[in-house]
Amino acid sequence: MTPQAVTAVQPVKTSTSIAKTESEQLMDRMEKLYDSIARRAFEIFEGNGRWDGHDLADWLQAESEVLHPVHLEISETNDALTVKAEVPGFTANELDIEVDGTVLRISGKHESKEEGKKGKTVYCERCANEIFRSVTLPGAVDGSKAKATLKDGVLNIELPKTSPAKGVPVESR
Repeated sequence: MTPQAVTAVQPVKTSTSIAKTESEQLMDRMEKLYDSIARRAFEIFEGNGRWDGHDLADWLQAESEVLHPVHLEISETNDALTVKAEVPGFTANELDIEVDGTVLRISGKHESKEEGKKGKTVYCERCANEIFRSVTLPGAVDGSKAKATLKDGVLNIELPKTSPAKGVPVESR
């Protein structure tokens, strides 16, 4: 695997309130993901001779094949949160990062295709890697000032903290 140069990731999306269209898009993505896992689980079920009683094992195997985990490390300083996510094989254009209040979402889809020809037989293999991770951050951050970089399969997201609300003294009359 060739090392990737430092690449700026697409701008981090922020929102102060979730619009109906954004939530509909998220639901559509979740439905497609669910359907992909269900299709693969059924293929595993058929491949095992359609024996009942292995539903959970088939589902978990399908889930691990379709949806790859994103391992995170979140560190905190007085001024910012730093999130490091392992996303090997993904490029900056294949990743989508969203910050909504205290929720960080990292998603991405990457497809690779491999073909080989041997005589009259054509060999074709496709692999779709998809990630989705949503995490609640330990404090409020300013998503509009977030910066993300990708280097050697590690996504580094810098999220500046929002300044706490200042107290207003109450005067008595």
